[in-house]
Amino acid sequence: YDADQREAWRARASDSARFASRLAQALTLVATVGGVVAGFASLKGTDLIDMLYVDPAFSRRGIGSALIDALVKLAQARGAERVTSDVSDIGRSTFERQGFVSQRRNLASVDDQWLANTTMTKSLAKFESATRH
Repeated sequence: YDADQREAWRARASDSARFASRLAQALTLVATVGGVVAGFASLKGTDLIDMLYVDPAFSRRGIGSALIDALVKLAQARGAERVTSDVSDIGRSTFERQGFVSQRRNLASVDDQWLANTTMTKSLAKFESATRH
């Protein structure tokens, strides 16, 4: 995203009450490195990765992949048959490495900016309990 597009996203996240409300509607995982928050990701319902953010200071360390993997496992344990996410262009390769497949391109209006993303899905195998009867 260019500087104006990033500013539009930042402005939306700066509304703490609205952002907290959005996080409260999902299961949110926080990744830390040495006690410092490196990123977070949220699973809304059983099958939607709603948000994924990794601080640029921690990029290319596998944090995004670890968060996606954890949410996929939680979705699978909740009985989801697939997981979906609207993924930014910069995050697309990370999701592809995790087995997600592009479904369609989208345009989203954020304030006066148009941002593109891609809806991606991953089919899940049925979750089997480790305990056999």
